Amino acid sequence: MKGMKLKETKPLVLIVDDNSTNIDLLVNTLKTDYRLGIAKNGPKAIEYTRKYLPDLILLDIMMPDMNGYEVCQQLKTIPETKDIPVIFITALSEAGHKTRGFEVGGLDYITKPFHATEVKARVRTHLSLKKMREELNAQNIILEQKVEEKTAELQEMLKAIINTMARTVEIRDPYTAGHQQRVTQLAIEIAMQMDLSNNQINAIRFAGHLHDIGKIRIPVSILNRPGKLLDVEFKLIKIHPQIGYDLLKNIPSPWPFAEIIYQHHERLDGSGYPRGLTSENIILEAKILSVADVTEALSSYRPYRPALGIDFALEDISKNSGKLYDPDAVNACVRLFRQRGFKFD
Repeated sequence: MKGMKLKETKPLVLIVDDNSTNIDLLVNTLKTDYRLGIAKNGPKAIEYTRKYLPDLILLDIMMPDMNGYEVCQQLKTIPETKDIPVIFITALSEAGHKTRGFEVGGLDYITKPFHATEVKARVRTHLSLKKMREELNAQNIILEQKVEEKTAELQEMLKAIINTMARTVEIRDPYTAGHQQRVTQLAIEIAMQMDLSNNQINAIRFAGHLHDIGKIRIPVSILNRPGKLLDVEFKLIKIHPQIGYDLLKNIPSPWPFAEIIYQHHERLDGSGYPRGLTSENIILEAKILSVADVTEALSSYRPYRPALGIDFALEDISKNSGKLYDPDAVNACVRLFRQRGFKFD
């Protein structure tokens, strides 16, 4: 094996053939336009390719010990070499041999005896295609980076808008000021305990901040009323998930936060509201938000009752685990408070 040194700016073509006459013919045909490497058997071809990463390989099929098909197949399993174009050079002309070559990852065939113009044309064509693919991949990387940057900007804008909307709701309901933020904090921690994806956690984050936005249409006199609500008043309260969904459903977003808000008062056994969904129809993010919402609400002060405390809240969700609330979310919530020392900010 040896490399023929030409200008480093020229593409590197590896010639793999056990026949010196064939090698000389290919070298004389290509030496003006390309840097050339030579390997006279399969193992040396693989060694050379891994070391120098040629731009293209001219690969003989019929070689002793390791044939061209085996060489190509092995190169295609190596991440660094799998995208290097391979042109088989062979005296075999049957269709089955060509099919085999394509199956193992070859891109083209040059049939012996060689014609210089054909060799040059095939090599030039596949090197041009390789260059175009590399340029396209580079452009795609740049575009992906720009998309990520723009997405991050849009997320920050959306987050600011959502925080403003959330504060608007709490201004009308000072007794629960901070509730949405505390619920969001706990829901995110539960989601992390359950190993949810970043996308799911982002969806929970935005839904948590806005889960009570539907209360913007509920009269303040009902929201702040001490004592037990009348049935008609509670029916009015129960429409706030629907209102929240209607307000947010048309906002373009990669996260289903409107649907999470719609479902955050649903219960596994179908006793929740507003749609009476059962477990299989409630998305996991909404199940997590439900547990966080109930835990925070029960532990905190409300106009109609004193704060019941976190121990009462954890006992309640544990008692109803599997019936009203998702068991995995309940277990994660209890673990956060009991074992990991979680506290609301």
